[in-house]
Amino acid sequence: MIIPKSSLIVSCQAPIDSPLFDPKIIAAMAKASINQGAKGIRINTPDHVKQVRKELPHIPIIGLWKQDYSGYDIYITPCYTDAVAIAEAGADIIAIDGTLRKRPQGEQLADLIHNIQQKLGKLVMADVDTIESAIASAQAGADFVGTTLYGYTKETENFNPPGFSLLEEMSQKLTVPIIAEGGISTPEDAKRALNYGAYSVVVGTAITGIDLKVKAFQAMFK
Repeated sequence: MIIPKSSLIVSCQAPIDSPLFDPKIIAAMAKASINQGAKGIRINTPDHVKQVRKELPHIPIIGLWKQDYSGYDIYITPCYTDAVAIAEAGADIIAIDGTLRKRPQGEQLADLIHNIQQKLGKLVMADVDTIESAIASAQAGADFVGTTLYGYTKETENFNPPGFSLLEEMSQKLTVPIIAEGGISTPEDAKRALNYGAYSVVVGTAITGIDLKVKAFQAMFK
């Protein structure tokens, strides 16, 4: 398996209007994470993936492209054309929206997964929100299923990540590796996720989210 079991994956991303939204700065975050023991990196946009791959040629990269399509709610690598760009930039694993929501260009989840695997030769991580979408993604052939979208869809908007209850249910019903992602804010959260059956754990904002962290602290001064 390209990502070691019970390992830390760091999501190195930044808001598009942040000074940190620069390929070299994202790559620096990634290198600092790997230097301290992370075993993989999750990266958004082809430009960022390309820069990280250049500076970390042998590190597993989960790549994605957040794209807005008018009339559709999904935004994590929604279409095959988006996946192609991420694959060509150098990602090893393509993260896609694995929810049951309607997709642009009439694509179906199973077809998207199949094309990424067979045409691009890449593994697929399906980001899901519910046990139904997790099962559907696994049945469609996803190599990994992540709890990434728990709390971020209409179906789960009344719940707050991390989705430990979803993770536990997924570990009982799925045979594919499960990646815990979303709301993992402390080392204790990460350990708990592993105890609930996560294959590996992605941590983002708690490590690299300077903009969001400062904004949260600053709110306390108002």
